[in-house]
Amino acid sequence: MPVTVLLVDDEPLVRAGLRAVLEAQPDIEVVGEAADGAAVIPLVSRLRPDVVAMDVRMPLMDGIEATRLVLRTVPDPPKILVVTTFENDEYVYEALRAGADGFLLKRARPSEIAHAVRLVAEGESLLFPAAVRQLAAEYGSSKARERMHRAALTDREAAVLRHMARGQSNAEIAAELVVGVETVKTHVSAILAKLGARDRTQAVIAAYESGFVAPS
Repeated sequence: MPVTVLLVDDEPLVRAGLRAVLEAQPDIEVVGEAADGAAVIPLVSRLRPDVVAMDVRMPLMDGIEATRLVLRTVPDPPKILVVTTFENDEYVYEALRAGADGFLLKRARPSEIAHAVRLVAEGESLLFPAAVRQLAAEYGSSKARERMHRAALTDREAAVLRHMARGQSNAEIAAELVVGVETVKTHVSAILAKLGARDRTQAVIAAYESGFVAPS
């Protein structure tokens, strides 16, 4: 089955460009478009896309609030891929904190756009660019540090989280640590449970905000 995608951007040319790139892929299908975040909930409910490619800056409802609404109101919600022009945009970071699963620049190459959709659909978050990692570190707080301390990660879980923060997939982490992919998946599940994180992206945000991983 193809990965189904809903495009949400207030610029028709951007939507047209993304549609052209994605529909050129044999395993990706664009099932709908929206010009504002306010239209996302009914479209997601009707079309049930695997991934929503969501602009963060839109006139009526921005991508941050739309992300929150999708995750709060839609059963079994789709993955949300934040699409934006500027990598150091604080809106991007707020969208990731709100629960978005990955990050993509509008100027990315076609192959990178298709790869991002596939990666997010599979549940493995994208590597945050350096600017976003720096923003995460700047949001650090004693509360975030206490949360990480209470998680009491094992040494192996801590190692897996550091690799996750570098944007590595389960297969890449398994190769680095010389363990099976299923073992890595078990560690990832334990990390999410201990941190109370919804997904890998939220766990990585916790890692940067707590200072457990430093931006590089």
